[in-house]
Amino acid sequence: MNSQCARSMEVTVTDQRPSMAIVDLIARESGTDPIELEPLYNVIDPDMLDSLCESSSGFTSLEFTYHGRNVTVRADSQPEETVEISLAEPGTVAEGTSDVFNTESTI
Repeated sequence: MNSQCARSMEVTVTDQRPSMAIVDLIARESGTDPIELEPLYNVIDPDMLDSLCESSSGFTSLEFTYHGRNVTVRADSQPEETVEISLAEPGTVAEGTSDVFNTESTI
């Protein structure tokens, strides 16, 4: 992956759980079998992540580090049930995000 740009994908939460989409995207980008990755729950609660993305709680974005990548999950206003997942190498910034990455949601 080019360290100057982030990989991203849009996920419709009614079709795929965002937590699973993150694992799939990381596995593809790193060329690793998803089974061999550290469990996502060691970094963030997958059920909480999925429920934030599925609710109308005012969720806008969440940033955390997983498998050596900065992961940004952003709610897409159109349609409401779509989220964008972006990956960036450590030390780089995913397009449209600040240069500070944390593990707390920005609800």
